[in-house]
Amino acid sequence: MSPRPGVDMSDAVERSAGHPSRRRLYPWIVFALAFALLLSDYMSRQVLSAVFVPLGQELDLDKGQLGSLISVVALMVGLLTLPVSILADRWGRVRSLTVMAVVWSLATLACAFAQSYEQLLIARFFVGAGEAAYGSVGIALVLGLFAPRVHAALSAAFMAGGSFGTMIGTAIGGVVAVHVGWRWSIGAMAVLGLLLVAAFKLIVTEVRVRRSQYNGPGRNKNPRNESPREADDVTSTDVAPEPETGELPPAVRAPLSSLFTNPAVMCAYIGSGLQMFMAAVMLTWLPTYFKESYGMGVDEAAGTAAVFVMLVGSGMIVCGCAADRVSRTDTTRKWTIGIAFCGVAFIALLTAFRLETGPGQLILLGIGAFFCAGCSGTAAATVASLTHRSVQASAMGTLTLANNLLGLAAAPFLIGVLADHLTLLGALRVAPLVYLPAVAAMYIGYRLHPRGVAKLRAVTAGVAR
Repeated sequence: MSPRPGVDMSDAVERSAGHPSRRRLYPWIVFALAFALLLSDYMSRQVLSAVFVPLGQELDLDKGQLGSLISVVALMVGLLTLPVSILADRWGRVRSLTVMAVVWSLATLACAFAQSYEQLLIARFFVGAGEAAYGSVGIALVLGLFAPRVHAALSAAFMAGGSFGTMIGTAIGGVVAVHVGWRWSIGAMAVLGLLLVAAFKLIVTEVRVRRSQYNGPGRNKNPRNESPREADDVTSTDVAPEPETGELPPAVRAPLSSLFTNPAVMCAYIGSGLQMFMAAVMLTWLPTYFKESYGMGVDEAAGTAAVFVMLVGSGMIVCGCAADRVSRTDTTRKWTIGIAFCGVAFIALLTAFRLETGPGQLILLGIGAFFCAGCSGTAAATVASLTHRSVQASAMGTLTLANNLLGLAAAPFLIGVLADHLTLLGALRVAPLVYLPAVAAMYIGYRLHPRGVAKLRAVTAGVAR
């Protein structure tokens, strides 16, 4: 039945939200839209690499200038993730995500009309500024809608979206560029982003998200080693229920210092960042390795490496689901299974790069790729479970910062420097050793988990007062 004339559609949606089936469906709709925007984020970021040749020819750019157009985005993401995440916790995550998506989409559209290197560089600067905190704020938004039993899987899926978005953006950008030109490739990504953010704006609101996040009292089952927040959030379904009255709890905020004074959370930051080092090595250097060691052409090496990139992303999701399943009755198992994932990747990759080229090496590389970032979801879920909800986006921003500083940004440069001295194969043989300090950090976090739970209790009590 259509709404009466003069009735706002948003009001009709709000009234219909009380139906139980809709309450359970809404968080998944939010997740789907947030994940689609994440794909758009990475498609807009990486499409430029697919059109380097025609772009460089038309604007007369050298390789250094082309590379800087990619680096400026990563630089802005690294610099702005934490401050923008802090602002999002205060201004509103839904509003912040909407503004971010509009900024990077319009900046991407500006890239399509750029007539010089300077114009492109400025536009890419704003692409990075828009994308800076989307991952951290998006994860915080999504996790707030679901019970902790699925946090690792959801976090892993969100993080894996970067790999999938990179692959989709590069593939589509190359095809479109061949047929209608590089400007249309970039413009298509901008239009897609604007359409998705329009859908996000229409469906996701701060009020409905807060209602879905709220959990009523009396649900504390006290599972072993769970934090107070986890115990309150565990319900008969994976989705946190809405209050029947529609009333919202008062807005309260934990101090930002709580992001850095919880010892278990600090271990999660460090362990996650170090395990991302090897994932970045795989994503960056496998094409060159296949070209040099297997004698492949550039296109064949890139296509082969793409298979391993997909294994990295798929492994993050599967490992996150596995972590959720084994840690349902004991949340500290997220630490132990994360250690196990790092151990498998360490053995597989350390062995693979010491074997002769051939099927055996490729199989071990595939196993290593699948598990190399497997504890990304467990780390994010652990951080979420040990930080107050009011600063959760800031916590995810700090985790993103650690992932970039210790892993994603550091690995390409350090392995490149080592390759200049040891050859690329020699550098790749050394790289898996980074899992040793990663495992050490996770083990310390496992031992400090009870102290982390006590710290969260103290913060929660302080906020309540």
